[in-house]
Amino acid sequence: MKFCVVDAFAARPFAGNPAAVVPLDRDMSDAMRQAIAAEFNHAETAFTQARADGRFDLCWFTPTREVPLCGHATQAAAHALWEMGLAKRAAPIRFMTRESGELICVPRGERSIQMDFPATAAAPAALPENAAKVLGVNCPVSVVGTTAMNLTLRLASAEDVRRCTPDLRELSKWHPTGVTVTAPGDEAGVDFVSRFFAPQSGVPEDPVTGSAHCTLAPYWASVLGKTTFVARQLSKRGGELAVELHGSRVHLIGQAVTTMRGDLLL
Repeated sequence: MKFCVVDAFAARPFAGNPAAVVPLDRDMSDAMRQAIAAEFNHAETAFTQARADGRFDLCWFTPTREVPLCGHATQAAAHALWEMGLAKRAAPIRFMTRESGELICVPRGERSIQMDFPATAAAPAALPENAAKVLGVNCPVSVVGTTAMNLTLRLASAEDVRRCTPDLRELSKWHPTGVTVTAPGDEAGVDFVSRFFAPQSGVPEDPVTGSAHCTLAPYWASVLGKTTFVARQLSKRGGELAVELHGSRVHLIGQAVTTMRGDLLL
């Protein structure tokens, strides 16, 4: 089977968030998918399989578990299917997922991909004990809320987000999937920034996290009074994406670059 590695939310190689993409040409057990994801050892590996109705089944595995939603690996999967000639480049790709319903990817402009995801407003949550100490920051920490994908916390400034050095062992106790920290942007044209830590999912820090922005979009819309944003994730690799809130849906827009192609010898 063919595979490729795609840097998502990136305009150049070795930036953004890498994801392996495996377009399946046969049925495969979840145990085998998990083993392949562990072998790639990226934050997520996306598995696609064509359906008779023209749509594609899609699921995502970290090195240690399946996850219900992953933004960057969805973008990577669409990019890979178009580039490998497995889907028509001018047409939207409709992915069917196990827990997140239908996700649609559409070419936007010359190089960008727009993803249509569900908006997931955060539910109230308690502030974890010793939050500032565990995050390694010297600033107030407040709770945005929790979803199935993450606990979202707000820090005082973008610089606090940059300097965050969490105790990953303690942080892993806060939420079963991951923790997002966010703050207003401090650069011209950037509305908000974030970072995402998921040691409990085998991902100490995710370079760019599309699914986190499904919660960040409605939150920052309520704070800033707008529905269109430029967001930046302040990981070492870094990534930037346009975010648009459309009622109960979020559009995530960015570029992707293929860096590797090969064969799985199974």
